[in-house]
Amino acid sequence: MNEPHLQMLDINGIRMQVAMQGSGPLVLLCHGFPELWYSWRHQLAALAAAGYRAVAPDMRGYGGTDAPAELDAYTALHLVGDMVELVNSLGEQQAVIIGHDWGALVAWSAALLRPDLFRAVVGMSVPFSPRGHVEFLSALASRGISNFYIQYFQTPGVAEAELERDVESSLRRIYFSGSGDGPDRPIFGLLQPGQGFLEGMIEPETLPAWLSHEDIAYYIREFTRSGFRGGLNWYRNITRSWTLLAPWHGCIIRQPSMFIAGQRDDVLKFPSSPRQIEAFAQTLPGLRGCHILEDAGHWIQQERATEVNELLLGFLKEL
Repeated sequence: MNEPHLQMLDINGIRMQVAMQGSGPLVLLCHGFPELWYSWRHQLAALAAAGYRAVAPDMRGYGGTDAPAELDAYTALHLVGDMVELVNSLGEQQAVIIGHDWGALVAWSAALLRPDLFRAVVGMSVPFSPRGHVEFLSALASRGISNFYIQYFQTPGVAEAELERDVESSLRRIYFSGSGDGPDRPIFGLLQPGQGFLEGMIEPETLPAWLSHEDIAYYIREFTRSGFRGGLNWYRNITRSWTLLAPWHGCIIRQPSMFIAGQRDDVLKFPSSPRQIEAFAQTLPGLRGCHILEDAGHWIQQERATEVNELLLGFLKEL
């Protein structure tokens, strides 16, 4: 099987680096934070082998893709717009869209805003929830919470300085501590007073089996070059995106859908996540499966590549 082919495309006012493999019906793969197209290396190969055109971009602000200087250039509408134009640029009429972490929010939003273009959707790690009456950061503040990691990410420059002090150590800590191999305490949660995002995370003596030295070297090389500002700016547009999505308030996704997450994923421990999953019968009436993989952590498509690939291929085959 051939390796993914990297290509630069002009997409929605930015230059976007895109990894492509295979031919057939289009499947888009959207990564999250702090990741790259490379997070889908196992899925690109499996989808291509099964007769699909698998395409994984470095999302806006990441890797080889442009990171606009303007803080407000990272809203949900920009991110969905990127995916819409990517489909058009590839000469396709429709795509199945798959996303993990922040990429799941892009995938859910793309399916919601453009059901004509995105015929099916898979979200990993972050459950779908229709736009609610209260914006996320306001909801935290109303509960007296001021030390959630997403709040720490809001001030430009603060998290960048911490994460970029030692990129290799930062990524090793985040990937290990957020995985099913890491300690049984949340890394995506509340921070101790006066401490940063990386405090309490473990620097592993050896990498977990799902992450080779070659793999981590690719991430380190890319984030050393790009820094973390682009990815962090997604968090800084949570309120702006909620405001812009007002026309879709309460809307549900009717296309065929699937959800996959690791049982040890910190996102599933957010107070809202169990309620969101329980509501899938109403919010995702086209749901074809909700799969929580035992003992797996946040980086589900890398930690459990074989299982995730089987689920994705089963889902795609039924469409």
